Amino acid sequence: MPESISITDNRTGETKEIAIVNGGVAASEFSSLLPGVWFYDPALLSTAACESAVTYLDGDKGILRYRGYPIEQLAEKASYLEVAYLLINGELPTAPQYDEWTHEITYHTFIHENVRKRFLEGFHYDAHPMGMLVSAVAALSTFYQDAKDIFDPEILHKQVVRLIAKMPTLAAAAHRFSVGMPFVYPDNNLDFCSNFLSMMWKVAEPHFEPDPVLVKAMNVLFILHADHEQNCGTTAMRLVGSAHADPYSATAAATAALYGPRHGGANEAVIRMLTEIGSIENVDAYIKEVKEGKRLLEGFGHRVYKSYDPRARIIKETAEEVFAITGRNPLLDIALKLEEIALNDEYFISRRLYPNVDFYSGLIYQAMGFPMEMFTVLFAIPRTAGWLAHFKELLEQDLKITRPRQLYIGSEERDYVAIGSR
Repeated sequence: MPESISITDNRTGETKEIAIVNGGVAASEFSSLLPGVWFYDPALLSTAACESAVTYLDGDKGILRYRGYPIEQLAEKASYLEVAYLLINGELPTAPQYDEWTHEITYHTFIHENVRKRFLEGFHYDAHPMGMLVSAVAALSTFYQDAKDIFDPEILHKQVVRLIAKMPTLAAAAHRFSVGMPFVYPDNNLDFCSNFLSMMWKVAEPHFEPDPVLVKAMNVLFILHADHEQNCGTTAMRLVGSAHADPYSATAAATAALYGPRHGGANEAVIRMLTEIGSIENVDAYIKEVKEGKRLLEGFGHRVYKSYDPRARIIKETAEEVFAITGRNPLLDIALKLEEIALNDEYFISRRLYPNVDFYSGLIYQAMGFPMEMFTVLFAIPRTAGWLAHFKELLEQDLKITRPRQLYIGSEERDYVAIGSR
């Protein structure tokens, strides 16, 4: 027998039974019983705004799957471009499909010279790389005007390829400009992650060869950040996509949401916290102030996860591999001590506060040489695949334009008073 609930309107005594489907109940069923009464759910904490087959997340059990594949398996065995293909198309690619996909991405990494020379170089010399990225992604819609034909599968596919391919190029260009270094063109002989590192760090060498361990770390980090269900950025992507905006404009909106420190700034906050603590000797005192409500324990807890973030386990292992190459980040010992205390302290256990993906990712980025201003940019590069998967899914579902209701709390009707009499 299907699961259901029964609700009664106490004003009329009318009762209605509503089925529970996929863990949710249809708001339209409530509305038929309670016309003109809206659900009040600030920040949509208890609202499922869509159905999606892209990512499964169980925060209580610490499960994350892309299209049914456990994140642990993908991080260990797959390449980022395999995962991007999976998110966009629903299945892992065959060998011929992967070769074609990789070729398409590789040969669309170049950006129009006018984007670089007339647009990116027009920013102030100390412009934030993330602000430049948001603007540059939006500007691409003016270079690829066919992108507005979002219901032509071939045209849409071309924009998906372009966005995934060009995001690392735009990101690296924004960084190089912000530090006064010349632009580095993509190298079609390098894989996706190696090419990004080349565009970031190449100076004068004829051919940049990144350390394989760092390439692997970049690949793992990109996979872990590729999608994460209906977070703020993805919701922004779907919201703007529901208006049938082109993929570049929708992606710019998602990137702008990620630019907000509440969404994309967590790993920066972790680095600042660890730097402020300064040494292992100060950890106990900091934990004491956290319990007293005077401090925040950055990188712990999550809106969705109420157990150990599965991505955090993988990143912790990756961190050790990176530090073996770059040298141990002195902040790591502080981080490990914080984690040790928190995982064994009833205060944090009772509140289900466990390390999340941001707790160790910033340490890896810092060890690899990325400035903190680039941390959110590094988030946006892989998340583009997830955003586009949701954009494509939204179009396939033929959903209406998003238009939530509100509970009005303003003034009642009042008459206009002339300015001299106010």
